[in-house]
Amino acid sequence: MFDIGFWELVLISVIALVVLGPERLPHAIRSLARFIASVKQVASHVQHELSQELQSQELKDKHQQAEQMKANDPFPELHPSHESMDPPIRDVEQSSTHDESTEKPSK
Repeated sequence: MFDIGFWELVLISVIALVVLGPERLPHAIRSLARFIASVKQVASHVQHELSQELQSQELKDKHQQAEQMKANDPFPELHPSHESMDPPIRDVEQSSTHDESTEKPSK
């Protein structure tokens, strides 16, 4: 995030030591560390909440799509297999009706 090298950190430390003095510097560092930790915790919480909300919204969208598909056509995946079975079924039906008409009743 920040591109701070070793010498930049040394310079910041020296300036902080001069401005705050040796008595207040440890307290300032602890306060800064607590502030950074709380900011990270809040950012993590917000990120987690957004992730949950997005997952919830995606689930609702998928549910709506499924309901619409179910209302329009409950089994769309069966149409290709049903259409591929039509010619053999017709052939069997025609042969069975042809067989029935050619057979003579036995007495």
